[in-house]
Amino acid sequence: MANAFCSVLLLWTIVILLSGLGCLCEHDGKVNAEGVGQSKTPHLIFIMVDDQGYGDVGYHGSDIHTPVLDQLAAEGVKLENYYVQPICSPSRSQLMTGRYQIHTGLQHSIIRPRQPLCLPPDVPTLPERLAEAGYATHMVGKWHLGFSRPDCLPTRRGFQSFLGTLTGSGDHFSYQSCDGAEACGFDLHDGNRPAWEMRGNYSTLLYIERVKKILQSHNSQRPLFLYLSLQAAHTPLQAPDVFLHHYDTQSNRQRRHYAAMLSCLDEGIAELVKELKTSGLYQNSVLIYSSDNGGQPLSGGSNWPLRGGKGTYWEGGIRAVGFVHSPLLKRKGMVSRALIHVSDWYPTLLGLAGALQPHYKLDGHNVWASISEGLPCPRTEILLNIDPVSRKPGEPYDKALELNGFGIWDTAVRAALRVGDWKLLTGNVGDGDWIPPQALPVGPERWEKLEKRRNRLGKSVWLFNVSADPYERFDLAEVRPAVVKHLLARLAEYNHTAVMARNPPDDPMADPELHGGVWSPWLGLEGNKKNKKKHKSDGRKPKTES
Repeated sequence: MANAFCSVLLLWTIVILLSGLGCLCEHDGKVNAEGVGQSKTPHLIFIMVDDQGYGDVGYHGSDIHTPVLDQLAAEGVKLENYYVQPICSPSRSQLMTGRYQIHTGLQHSIIRPRQPLCLPPDVPTLPERLAEAGYATHMVGKWHLGFSRPDCLPTRRGFQSFLGTLTGSGDHFSYQSCDGAEACGFDLHDGNRPAWEMRGNYSTLLYIERVKKILQSHNSQRPLFLYLSLQAAHTPLQAPDVFLHHYDTQSNRQRRHYAAMLSCLDEGIAELVKELKTSGLYQNSVLIYSSDNGGQPLSGGSNWPLRGGKGTYWEGGIRAVGFVHSPLLKRKGMVSRALIHVSDWYPTLLGLAGALQPHYKLDGHNVWASISEGLPCPRTEILLNIDPVSRKPGEPYDKALELNGFGIWDTAVRAALRVGDWKLLTGNVGDGDWIPPQALPVGPERWEKLEKRRNRLGKSVWLFNVSADPYERFDLAEVRPAVVKHLLARLAEYNHTAVMARNPPDDPMADPELHGGVWSPWLGLEGNKKNKKKHKSDGRKPKTES
């Protein structure tokens, strides 16, 4: 009898222990939700596209067909109060560092190919931090963050693999890239070597194929960070014929080629998402889509109905197409009007990875709860930039400071700031036309019938309530002087934290002719003289395509 009682007791003990283990597994995290063999932290896919205008996506009413982007955005969260920088390098630098340009010395313009300049080496990049957290990190596409030294290259700034270009733009088939008329070279790199054998492949299609290979070979037990940085739809305006035929009825040549580039991009994103699902990574992934700046109307882009375009601090230059698509979102099919900036992705992605450390000095905010749950956004203002190099010496200082700037701020300095509903601009912030897509420039009368407003001579301050007036039609600088003074004071406060702007002159030693016809690092190569000699003797130079 005692033996039978012991047997029953032992059996119940085993059942209870097994049940407890089952509870532990379920509570411990994501085994049941994600399946065996899945990473507990999400896979992060960041897609940055080049020069896509606010009006160049289907769900903003565009004439360009983007069904895949439309569906992904509709099933995720559309970001309709999302800001980037007006040109390439600044947006990318803030994505990679989570810091404003005034805190990295990159306040002025892009990083030019012959400029001995890149991301500061003492600032940890997003892929470096994610690699420390156990992520596999891969980059495909356009870098444009400097390459003067080997330590500036993507593979030395946190990415374990890289296929793409180092300069800002180049031929989408031949990868010939020119800096002015006097310095041209080949710019397509696989890791740290020039990928001559890949010439002839269209950039978007080439990059999508590499992304698919990365996803196919990735071990799902390890979290993945994939940065896809497409050069489309940046000039030169080129696309495969099959996509051009989609727009045979479009009479504007620039618009037709630009639209074809975005249609190709759209189909490429479809292949990426399909591969995510096939590879079993989709359910535990977060996909972020962002343009790097506004569209360029002279090159086929449209920001209508916003004012201005690429290179300006009007809304058309800095309010971007952006959305988040993920099965991990708590609310889907939503539109977020939370104030979000490109610098916010750094802490947001690190937060998702469980790697956000409070002691790092960041200008970005973790906005995941705002996007996923609709909670109040921690960001209430954005410093869009302060560019001291932009001030022309001939401009009258007294008038810019004392008269227009109330003695608080030199308004001849190019600067822009958004605080709550208010947006302040000072200095030369760029051309501010409103250009509807049907009036895109063609022929010698390209500006005819466009709505243009000429500012009075000497004007250097603008104020808008961009919540009530998103198209910036009503300048309130003269009727709301108290608001202007407050925002000028905020600019001055930000400026006290700025580091010196770095804008070195071009270095003639960067000329690709000195490096085998290839854009590549030219400083800090003393230990690689043998490799340089071999490189110089390599007669393979890319042919310029017409």
